[in-house]
Amino acid sequence: MIDQFSGLAGVLTAEVGALENAGLGETTIATLKATQAAALHLSRAQLLEGPVLSSWPALIGYCRAAMGHDLTEAFRVLFLDRRNRLIKDEVQQRGTVDHTPVYPREVVKRALEIGATALILVHNHPSGDATPSRADIEMTKQITAAAGALGIVLHDHLIMTRSEEASFKAMGLL
Repeated sequence: MIDQFSGLAGVLTAEVGALENAGLGETTIATLKATQAAALHLSRAQLLEGPVLSSWPALIGYCRAAMGHDLTEAFRVLFLDRRNRLIKDEVQQRGTVDHTPVYPREVVKRALEIGATALILVHNHPSGDATPSRADIEMTKQITAAAGALGIVLHDHLIMTRSEEASFKAMGLL
């Protein structure tokens, strides 16, 4: 299974149908999915221990585990309080293999609803290329402007793949 799914992470994050097609039974699949959920829960718990920005490797590890191996694009928002502690982690949208719609108004509206003062945007590129698209850059600018007008800081926008990540802040795009 590890060879077939390109590593343990690939096995744990494989879709149920793919695991069934590989010959695994219901009990084995349930065990693998429980293991995946436990690993994700543990990664998230590490983020809750302190300010997210001070535990960048834990954040990257959590985001990769949560969505780096997905076969379709998803867009999530990490909502932070004024001490940069995680309030909520929500998947806002799910899309196709190469696109997910994002609505800046909904991102900012949700931040206001839960009292977030800062955000980290995260989405994945199933293609394996973490390079931001023109649409990614434009959408990030829109969210930055809308959030900034209401006193909400956008700390970063991360693009995750199975093996790499891109940070808009590190690339000078924020």
